[in-house]
Amino acid sequence: MKIGTPKEIFEGEARVAMTPESARQLQKLGYDCAIETGAGAAAGFSDATYVDAGVEIIKTPAALWKSVDIVAKVRQPTTVELKRMTKGKTLISFFNPAGNEEGMELAKSKGANVIAMEMVPRISRAQKMDALSSMANIAGYRAVIEAGNNFGRFFTGQITAAGKVPPAKVLVVGAGVAGLAAVGTSTSLGAITLAFDVRPEVAEQVESMGAEFVYLDFEEEQADGASSGGYASVSSPEFREAQLAKFRELAPEVDIVITTALIPNREAPELWTEDMVASMKPGSVIVDLAAEKGGNCKLTVMDEKIVTDNGVTIIGYTDFPSRMAAQASTLYATNIRHMMTDLTPEKDGQINHDMEDDVIRGATVTFDKEITFPPPPPKIQAIAAKPKETVPELTAEEKRALEVAEFKQQTKNQVTLLAVGAALLLSVGLVAPPSFMQHFIVFVLAVFVGFQVIWNVAHSLHTPLMAVTNAISSIIILGALMQIGSGSFLVILLAALSVFMTGVNIFGGFLVTRRMLAMFQKS
Repeated sequence: MKIGTPKEIFEGEARVAMTPESARQLQKLGYDCAIETGAGAAAGFSDATYVDAGVEIIKTPAALWKSVDIVAKVRQPTTVELKRMTKGKTLISFFNPAGNEEGMELAKSKGANVIAMEMVPRISRAQKMDALSSMANIAGYRAVIEAGNNFGRFFTGQITAAGKVPPAKVLVVGAGVAGLAAVGTSTSLGAITLAFDVRPEVAEQVESMGAEFVYLDFEEEQADGASSGGYASVSSPEFREAQLAKFRELAPEVDIVITTALIPNREAPELWTEDMVASMKPGSVIVDLAAEKGGNCKLTVMDEKIVTDNGVTIIGYTDFPSRMAAQASTLYATNIRHMMTDLTPEKDGQINHDMEDDVIRGATVTFDKEITFPPPPPKIQAIAAKPKETVPELTAEEKRALEVAEFKQQTKNQVTLLAVGAALLLSVGLVAPPSFMQHFIVFVLAVFVGFQVIWNVAHSLHTPLMAVTNAISSIIILGALMQIGSGSFLVILLAALSVFMTGVNIFGGFLVTRRMLAMFQKS
């Protein structure tokens, strides 16, 4: 079978769905590769590089769509492109199935199989095909670069001969893939970075990247992102009001705001209102990554950059990945290649469209003259993080009562152990000869002392090796102490040396171990 990539006809689109490297990988799966002439030029891939990779160059889009069995492209296909599909052909592309019912009906009537890359389920096995995350990662990074290009100062703070320059303060609203990419880029540039998200589990991710998570003084049970496909869920009106109040508080302080909040198949929620823009400092920048769905900022204009009356720049571009066409094409082509790997389990150049596979079924929107959108929930669900158990704080009286109860229980256990041991010792003494009992008592005492020595060692020092050596050392010390009262000078001398050396072994071992553990502790 042959897989081909046409030139994108969407205005301003510079990405391409096949790179020379991905073409080489597809050929290893048994496919022939073709591309329309000039399709990769805007991304920096010339026709010559494709020819070197063994790709056939086709001059016209009509000829390409006719000659290939599988079409891989970036943007949602137009009506003209879909009319070029025939029965049994496969299209792999962004498709917007929730808002493209006409396109699905047309693909169905043509008998074409359509795989929508934005419908790839967000499960672990499908991460390598997650084109939404690939493009969102680039968008988050590029948003910070665009903000810096329109911001009149440094990101990082500096102390120069001409005076002190304060660091920029950046607020990222929404800590999904794009938001975390923006956070990482902003912190690496030296800005003071704040981030907010309605999902509680992302706070640790934000803080691990060197940013500060913005918490609300509001209690509301939020759905874990893992249980909602990695996306935020709709919040209550009360939570929204608390959220907006926090943003109004932060608006006069921040220099750059990057908004990334989107909920699938919905208009973007309005999070940065007109009065917040009015309260921002002149020269501030807002980059709205949700502009394509209406924008998170009230004043955002899609695909335009505007400057408000108070000097705030609002950027509503929707082509951030296309502004880094080479990198975006490389990542997207890799996502396509991984999808083709799953579709070609035998590596024989033949598609096996397995509708029992969670990933393939989830991404398929039309198959065998049927519309298969929306897909059923995947059999393998993402595991939501368990909520942290909050341990109630004990009062002083409760702590004291707990300590007394623990002490009583320990005393009871020790008294019981001693009573049982004494009873067993007396039972043995009734039948055993005196010579045996003398050594047996030394042995029992040595075991008891060794147990106490090991049991009372701090857990950080309680290694198996130290436990064994301390037990042996305690037996030696006890035996030596029993022999110090001997009438022989040689025996007394040897016993004293035994006590000294085993003492050094025990206490020296503790000191050395503590020093080793200190090497792994932060000062």
